[in-house]
Amino acid sequence: MRRGRLLGTERGPMAKRSEGVITDPAIAATVNPGALLSAHTLVLNRHWLAVGFTQARRAISLVYEEVAKVIAPDTFTLHDFDSWADLSRYAPRQECVASVRIVFRVPEIIILTEYNGTPRASVAFSRRNLCIRDRYACQFCGVKLNSHDLTIDHIVPRSRGGYATWENCVIACVKCNERKGNRTAEEAHMKLVRQPRRPRWAPSFGIPLKHRKESWEKFISDVYWDIELEP
Repeated sequence: MRRGRLLGTERGPMAKRSEGVITDPAIAATVNPGALLSAHTLVLNRHWLAVGFTQARRAISLVYEEVAKVIAPDTFTLHDFDSWADLSRYAPRQECVASVRIVFRVPEIIILTEYNGTPRASVAFSRRNLCIRDRYACQFCGVKLNSHDLTIDHIVPRSRGGYATWENCVIACVKCNERKGNRTAEEAHMKLVRQPRRPRWAPSFGIPLKHRKESWEKFISDVYWDIELEP
């Protein structure tokens, strides 16, 4: 059979392999396929443990290649490419991408059929991740700013033996950073909003909270969500 193409995707792995699925042409005018295919999909290993996230575009490819299956977010039943495509005909249009022959609901969760490993990772110490940990807010006055207007303050100044670590660095606005200067917070009579700590790695670290899906709660413990991510 000649393979089709889903909206906004490359030829090949997004194609439908069975007959009889007719797409409503109006779908193309009601969704943004590029945004849908860039959305986050939770990835589980074969033991149903969360191991990370991937873009929906990649998730669909893995399902097509029979490396993974889709987990229905409401019933948690497993589906291969064809059975999920059949169910997708009844899904809300804004959750689907489409081609001439197929409507395919973007999966929220996929499970790998063979991989049983678990990631061993840590959160990279970087300016961006400091902003995420500290909620894009000055840790002295609490004001929220964008990352370009925030600075990194060393609680124990580097000139006095302080290191660039998770426990010794916080995000600060320019005004508070200048006020503190080459002193400790105690010496400057300034209090921290919260004590800095090394964030725990989780599959969801770095994904905005507004993109969090209810179906993920079954697989990602609440301890992974105790740090508010970027707005």
